[in-house]
Amino acid sequence: MNVSIKKSILHTLFTKAGSLIKPNRGNQVASSRHQYLNNAFRAIVFKEVSDHVRSWRFIILVAIIALTCFGSLYAALSVIDKAVKPNDPEGTFIFLKLFTLSDGTLPSYAVYISFLGPLLGISLGFDAINSEHNRGTLSRLLAQPIHRDYILNAKFLGSLIVISVLLFALGFLVMGIGLIAIGIPPTVEEFMRIIAFILLSIVYVAFWLNLSIFFSVRFRQTATSALSGIAVWLFFSVFYPMIITMVSKAFQPSEFASAHEIAGYERLMSVMLYLLPNQLFSVATSTLLMPSIRSLGTLSMEQMTGALPGPLPIGQSLMLVWAQVTALIAATVLCFALSYVSFMRKEIRSR
Repeated sequence: MNVSIKKSILHTLFTKAGSLIKPNRGNQVASSRHQYLNNAFRAIVFKEVSDHVRSWRFIILVAIIALTCFGSLYAALSVIDKAVKPNDPEGTFIFLKLFTLSDGTLPSYAVYISFLGPLLGISLGFDAINSEHNRGTLSRLLAQPIHRDYILNAKFLGSLIVISVLLFALGFLVMGIGLIAIGIPPTVEEFMRIIAFILLSIVYVAFWLNLSIFFSVRFRQTATSALSGIAVWLFFSVFYPMIITMVSKAFQPSEFASAHEIAGYERLMSVMLYLLPNQLFSVATSTLLMPSIRSLGTLSMEQMTGALPGPLPIGQSLMLVWAQVTALIAATVLCFALSYVSFMRKEIRSR
């Protein structure tokens, strides 16, 4: 009896131990695979960051952006003493004028970011996928036990890290030089507005980055994808404003038009303007860096009655441009979704 009882007890113990060991082995395999995928994703991200930082293309573009930013900062410092007036509602926001002032010879820092930001995004993404395909390394990379979308996500994240570090470095460099030149530190609200402006600049450049990555997925040749991105940028920067000018002249109401017709004309023009990514960025940055802006459209006499001139707090300014910021983020997400779907459906063969 004792021997049979001992055997039954040992059998029960071994059965329970086996049931405990099997799930642990499965969990260990799953955790090791998950760790391997995370390490592979980080390796691709670090490789993309390293390739961007070491490339001559990125170094030349950074040099151009840095020189233009220093030029705009010098122009702002040369006229900042004349810009501060006794009755200026923005007299307490002197530090923000470093990003918006201009002496007439050079544009302001915000205008330079609006102009050169698309070039930065296009230059970092136009050969993200097709260059790997042409070299024959994309099929080898996909042959590894990693998910296909990891490649696209890592390439976007690596470029976004480079863009974020560059824009934050330039923004803090402008603040540091301005602090040395002016001798007045920024207030908490000024600092928060500048951080919001830098984050908005990152989203704006990320839109052009995702657009260029989409062209890189769709076109096999890198020259074609680069020219497609530059063509879209030129269309929105040069030709689309011409179209808006012609439409405004064609639909301009007469001087005897009613208030309802004039309001409809203004809404039509604002909708057409807000299809421009640089217009969304310019309106949002102007409102963030100029606290005295209280409205983005025309105001009636009833709305102006009782209104006191004064700067808005940062929360009210963010609420004022929330529609523009949301539209810019939505356009960025849409371009990334198009790139994602195109890349997941793309047939990739070894050369």
